[in-house]
Amino acid sequence: MTKLQFFFSLCCTFCISLLGVGVFYLLNAPMPWLLGSIMALAIASRFPKLPLGSVKFLSSPARAILGITIGSAFSPEIIHYLSDFFSSLILIFPFTLLATAAGVWYYVKVLHYDIHTAYFSAIPGGLLEMVALAEQYKTNLHKVVLNQSARLLFIVFFMPFIIEHWIHISLSGGQKITQHLNQTPLIDLFLIFLCAIFGWKLAIKLKIPGGTLVGPMIVGILAYSLDFIHARPPTEIINIIQLILGSMVGFVFVGVSLKEIIKISLQTLGYFLILCVVSGVFILFVWWFTDFPLLSVLLAFSPGGQAEMNVIAIVVGANLPYVALHHIVRLFLVMSIAPLLIQWFTKKRT
Repeated sequence: MTKLQFFFSLCCTFCISLLGVGVFYLLNAPMPWLLGSIMALAIASRFPKLPLGSVKFLSSPARAILGITIGSAFSPEIIHYLSDFFSSLILIFPFTLLATAAGVWYYVKVLHYDIHTAYFSAIPGGLLEMVALAEQYKTNLHKVVLNQSARLLFIVFFMPFIIEHWIHISLSGGQKITQHLNQTPLIDLFLIFLCAIFGWKLAIKLKIPGGTLVGPMIVGILAYSLDFIHARPPTEIINIIQLILGSMVGFVFVGVSLKEIIKISLQTLGYFLILCVVSGVFILFVWWFTDFPLLSVLLAFSPGGQAEMNVIAIVVGANLPYVALHHIVRLFLVMSIAPLLIQWFTKKRT
């Protein structure tokens, strides 16, 4: 593929994604920039003659800016209260283990997957991180990618509707998330991008799990708590991040037959329902026995992708530090114990 062809396919992808955004706006549907782009590309993937191009190369820059956005929510007052999160954070450990064990049982006993493919399909980590780990073991990588993508799609797609109809928070897309681009000082805009790049590259060098998001987030916490940056990333940039993440999720299904998509989706739906039960138990427990708002607890204990759940938290105005820390702890937990757990599950099977 030539550079011109790649550019054309990329333009085609974004045009279709923006069309989905427009339709969601017209329908007054929740989170149009994220869900509209997912739905539009999922439908477009059924037409093989459309010259769609992958936006995966934009994943790291988008996650880096998202990291800075999360970091901007950590004011000195919030940092002072971080110790209050401990009673909730500690429950991420049993939640992750129970969700993984239930998923492995489902994929092995019900769907007859091999243990390695079952494990990496079940563990509730980020899509990119789980695929990177699965490549190191004898897994059916194609199944892992589709299972993790379908799980992410279910959670990201249904979560906004749950928030709108059960918690009664409007996500129609007309609301301002932060200040607008024309209200953001140029010096702050420059520093936002500079800190995002610095945190991203430093985290990669230090091999921090989920570094493209976690690194900029840490730099963002320091920059904002020290008053180095004053303005948060503008609404327009956050919308672009949603568009990129949505396009990435929707693009996963390009080139996959409709029969296989339906099969994998139905299989993943079973695990998704199991996850709903496990998550629901922990969400209700934390909500009843702590003072944290239901919305923040719901997002913190939802086994979606770190980037996607944080985007939703930003849009709905949840307690972003609370939500972000829970997903970071889960990611670090998953990345650190994944090799140990796969050995344990393998031994149990032999």
